[in-house]
Amino acid sequence: MAGHSKWANIKRQKAVVDSKRSKIFTKIARDIIVAARTGLPDPDGNFQLRAAIDKAKAAGIPNENIERAIAKGAGTYEGSDRLESIRYEGYGPGGVAILIEALTDKRTRTAADLRLAFSKNGGNLGETGCVSWMFEQKGVALISGTIDEDELLEVSLEGGAESYELLGDGEEAGAEVFTAVSNLEVLSNQLKAHNYDVKLVELRWIPGNSLAVSELEQAKQVLKLMDALEDLDDVQTVTANFEIPEELLDEAMA
Repeated sequence: MAGHSKWANIKRQKAVVDSKRSKIFTKIARDIIVAARTGLPDPDGNFQLRAAIDKAKAAGIPNENIERAIAKGAGTYEGSDRLESIRYEGYGPGGVAILIEALTDKRTRTAADLRLAFSKNGGNLGETGCVSWMFEQKGVALISGTIDEDELLEVSLEGGAESYELLGDGEEAGAEVFTAVSNLEVLSNQLKAHNYDVKLVELRWIPGNSLAVSELEQAKQVLKLMDALEDLDDVQTVTANFEIPEELLDEAMA
């Protein structure tokens, strides 16, 4: 499954220098709201909520903000707007397939914002189903630290993992381990039981095939579109199926 987490890796690199901290806080808080709404508002009995809270704490979100988000999800916080989850689909420059998950209290505003972001950056918002067939949702556990690949393989198989991908060396050393959505909690617990440092667990859309981007201008335009979409207030996640060679990526992001 090499390469399928390329955009996720790019986002992690960019997050180091991302100054839009309030936007990050808002998106994570919304993750908590959705998790609390779709399951129990108690992290002990709701793995998705527990994972969202862990993500919030890792990002430095204050406990009072976390508790407020849980209350909004549970419907016990006065004045909270009713948010609904919607998935949008579209195409980027060169036919790149893009899948977007949004939380909104006004569909018409969200669709208009997305349509404008696409049109300004060489893409177009498509109809429901136009690209979603190219993606499959998986559970992902991100672990950090030096990896013994033989050991990771054994532990991952014991935890019901489908595959893994090594990420880098030195401070960036670690791996992403992939599994079925329903098995993510089991996998996370298995990794922790073997003393792996599980930094993050999340659900992610994985493209079944990739589209190579080999020209600098197209690479810049694709990355600009991804940024524009992720900057929208109602957007939670953006996934695409492009692949950019490391050298070209460095040049495009410079």
